[in-house]
Amino acid sequence: MGHSHRPTLKQQNKPFKSKHATKSALKEASKGRVARASVKAGGSPTVAQTRLNRRNATKQMELKKRHELVEATRIFNGVHGAPRIVAIVPLCPDASVLEAAKCMVAPLGVDVADMPSYGTWKFPVERFKTSAQFILLPYRELYAALDACKVADYVVFVLSTEVEVDTWGDLALRCLQAQGLPEVITVTQVRDTIRSIISIQPIFASCGKSPAGQELKQRSAIIKSLLSFIQYFVPTQQRVYDLSSPAEAINAARCFCEGRPNRVRWREGRPWVLVDSLGWEKMTRLGTLRVSGIIRGSPLSADRLIHVPNFGDYEIEKIVSSPTSHRARREQGLGSMDVEPQVLSERTNDGDSLVSCLEPDTLLNEQTWPTDEEMLGISGPSNGPALPPAKNGTTPKAVRKVPKGTSAYQAAWIVESDDEDEVDDTDGSESEGDERYVDAEEGYDAYPEPVEMVDEEEETDTRKGSVAFADLDLEEEGRQLDDWRAARAREREDRDDLEFPDELDTPKDVPARTRFQRYRGLRSFRTSPWDPYENLPVDYARIFQFEDYERTKRKVRKQAEEGVASGTPVSIYLKNVPQNVALSYNAAYPLVVFGLLQHEHKYSVLNFAVQRNTEYSESVRSKDPLILCVGPRRYHTNPVYSDHQRGGAKAANNVHKFERYLRHGVTSVATVFGPIIFGKQPCLLLRSTDDPQAPDLVATGSFMNPDPKRIIAKRIILTGHPFKVNKKTATIRYMFFNPEDVAYFAPVQLHTKHGRVGHIRESLGTHGYFKAHFDGQINQMDTVCLSLYKRVFPKWSQLWKESGRSLLAPREDVMEE
Repeated sequence: MGHSHRPTLKQQNKPFKSKHATKSALKEASKGRVARASVKAGGSPTVAQTRLNRRNATKQMELKKRHELVEATRIFNGVHGAPRIVAIVPLCPDASVLEAAKCMVAPLGVDVADMPSYGTWKFPVERFKTSAQFILLPYRELYAALDACKVADYVVFVLSTEVEVDTWGDLALRCLQAQGLPEVITVTQVRDTIRSIISIQPIFASCGKSPAGQELKQRSAIIKSLLSFIQYFVPTQQRVYDLSSPAEAINAARCFCEGRPNRVRWREGRPWVLVDSLGWEKMTRLGTLRVSGIIRGSPLSADRLIHVPNFGDYEIEKIVSSPTSHRARREQGLGSMDVEPQVLSERTNDGDSLVSCLEPDTLLNEQTWPTDEEMLGISGPSNGPALPPAKNGTTPKAVRKVPKGTSAYQAAWIVESDDEDEVDDTDGSESEGDERYVDAEEGYDAYPEPVEMVDEEEETDTRKGSVAFADLDLEEEGRQLDDWRAARAREREDRDDLEFPDELDTPKDVPARTRFQRYRGLRSFRTSPWDPYENLPVDYARIFQFEDYERTKRKVRKQAEEGVASGTPVSIYLKNVPQNVALSYNAAYPLVVFGLLQHEHKYSVLNFAVQRNTEYSESVRSKDPLILCVGPRRYHTNPVYSDHQRGGAKAANNVHKFERYLRHGVTSVATVFGPIIFGKQPCLLLRSTDDPQAPDLVATGSFMNPDPKRIIAKRIILTGHPFKVNKKTATIRYMFFNPEDVAYFAPVQLHTKHGRVGHIRESLGTHGYFKAHFDGQINQMDTVCLSLYKRVFPKWSQLWKESGRSLLAPREDVMEE
């Protein structure tokens, strides 16, 4: 036999025999792994536990889980306890919530004669010794479904075996998933198509096939397909209940009668009431609104405020106990005699007020932002005499600056936006004397694009086989043309901003020092100081700010544990409520009132971490009007987006880059003015469409913090071209067009797209050329950039009010005068 070497010549010592390993060697060997403590270990992991200790730890864990289960279902005990709220949401056009509800309660022996087609319906379940309350929701009512699922303990999704879930059903599932769902039950109803198989038994018999087997096979395939669909939105779903089978119908009913509802974390710590009845008593111009229901969630105190959806916040006058039935009082051992309602909680002098904003005193210099008169130079005597008043109809609404030599006819074709907020930024940061010139990235062209002409013969061919041509008037034709041009310009700007972010061409006919006088240069975006109280608009004098938000949140959460206990039937009297609140109540839609925590009525600057919906393809720009749904509130907002890449207030400076568009796959921060929020509440950003009940889901996220000191800095980049290059020195052109601008921006640092850093040395000639010196040799094909920054402020939010509900009239038995 020949001699053979070992497979490898590298020596490998046994790692467990190393006696003098260094710290770096041990760190490298562990690779960041941390020793995991044993679950059964009660004390120090080095102390060996005896069998008795392990049994004791197991018993304590069992008692803890049992205690949590009892606490979660305590208010549901007994037929006359708090009912389990079940929201039934149809996701298909042919799904009937009334039939689904009857199929689920039929095995329970409940009389369904008084069950309404839509609305709330409460009934006892003697078989399981509990009670339930159905919320029957109409189809294509998104906001009603969102409100119902906010307070529901269980959500029943009704699917169809014939019609697929349409776009509205997909929208409802995505919105409910982002809002936070409790325990979900999915049911379906076998329609006539499958049931008709039974009536064609002779055909199956002649073919030698069993009709029962074919029906079962087809039903099983449909149920499996529906289960795969619902698991995409609710992965915890294990089965879809077929309500045509009595056995599965009773199993679906057992889920919400005996199960334990899942925790919805954003609802924890705040009370809410599903209104059973409503009454209004007129006092003066305003009146007292009485809402009756059962308190759910945390205790409710009369010193806190109540939020009524679509109408705002109101003060509580008192909370009165609701009388229970004679049978319930006998079961509780209280006798059968009538008892007068008792006042459980009454408002004190320490109650929260309805003051949501401060009134700024301009004499105390609380606001430093110049007024419109100061910007126009009307108030100062040194600015010259004011323009004399002109007759009505002789002057335009706004004075516009046009190029020299432009005729009146040519000036009429200059397109300008009527909304000042869309021109550049709502903070009025641009000079008033330069209204015509806007940032190229802001979405408006100074001149309209030429209309693309179509050959007459081609136009005639395209009309063949189409409907008759509708000759529009000039006004409608002009409006459609403007909309078409705006849509094309928006798409082009979105594409250009994605390819060349923040880049802007310097205007030739306006000095750069005038055009960008509101901007500043920063040596370091990460560490350069920026005073958060510098040049604030007047809206910042109206808001509130916390010294320590986390400490205040803990204090507010502790105070929320005091009040009328959850599960108590009460009547809440709200002060100074207009009558239209009571008149607009419709029994077909759920009315839910939420108790607010302390300070949640006051306004501040709110920041939300949001991510764009992957199914939404339209461009989403900063300050676009959207509907913000957060917690129990909905608001019309114009959010300002910024990056979410830095350490926030703990960073060297709290400066964040402004984002012109909300991009896919990137987490951004949406900043708005709004009422203060405590807790990580989920939020939805919706965009209105022609159908008020089918908006577009733009983005989803959660509340981050209220931080008025967060600085959102908008960046613009002025670019130049290297004309001559001599090692580290280069002559730059096309960045400025006069020597005064070169001297004005000389202190600002330059940088190139290939990573070089430099400064302006001197101006050359009279056309804006200048000499710059860099830290290394630059390339002739490189681009020289100069970054400027300006702070952007959010816009004020307004309460959103739903309109267009005309499904059913209110029932007479729930509205009392």
